[in-house]
Amino acid sequence: MPDVLIMRHAEAAPGYPDQARRLTPHGEQEVKKMARWLTERVADGELFMPQIYASPYSRAQQTAQTLCDALGASLETLDFITPDDSPHAVSDWLLEQPEGAPIMLVSHMPLVGELAGLLVEGSPAQGLGFPTAAIAEFEADVWAAGCAQLKRFTQPSQLA
Repeated sequence: MPDVLIMRHAEAAPGYPDQARRLTPHGEQEVKKMARWLTERVADGELFMPQIYASPYSRAQQTAQTLCDALGASLETLDFITPDDSPHAVSDWLLEQPEGAPIMLVSHMPLVGELAGLLVEGSPAQGLGFPTAAIAEFEADVWAAGCAQLKRFTQPSQLA
């Protein structure tokens, strides 16, 4: 099965409605730093080019588009990866995906944390805390609850 990368969107400004919140200048810098890091890893053959999927919310779309522009990848939107969506629905969707390129999901807390907990521990309540623009990388033979392993967790503050 392809690896799965889960990314929380970069820092966003407060505002209403929630779906329309945009990245702050700091958030734009966070995602650019992560995009450079991913681009270097793809260029070095350490990571295959991922298929990038994002929540329809503005801040996730901005984050994902920056990654796509840097990587030369295409972006697809998934309506079921917004903040309060079910991690079980995302896990079910992952099970249906064919083998191939890594899958990268750009979404929000609490979904990203709950999905990580579901995939690794079998329970959304055992989730990870995700700083903005952090990326968790998982591997699994099957994307069922409790069957994945966390390979790497990287956040912008760790990168030069």
